[in-house]
Amino acid sequence: MKRILAISVAVLGFAAAGLLSPGMINALSAPPAVAQGTSTLRQSVFAIENMTCALCPVTVRKAIERVRGVKTVSVDFDAKTATVVYDPAAATPAAIAAASTDAGYPATIRQ
Repeated sequence: MKRILAISVAVLGFAAAGLLSPGMINALSAPPAVAQGTSTLRQSVFAIENMTCALCPVTVRKAIERVRGVKTVSVDFDAKTATVVYDPAAATPAAIAAASTDAGYPATIRQ
């Protein structure tokens, strides 16, 4: 929370000083690119079942991170989803879902 506040204050300070144009502020708030080098990364969202406590998302994230080719995993406990960025040359949605399922949290691809 402190980090977000510090970044916001810095951006507002630069904007007030005229050092940032509106285009630069938009670039700062843009989501990170999913392409990296010559390999194109993909993002998929998985529905995750059986998450009932605060530790469940940690277990799901760690299980999915072990899949070769997975770059990032973000688990949303409230929505019961996991958003995964992966290299399709090394990982498949089926392998990612299987990793979560093997950890006790059945996963199905949503998109």
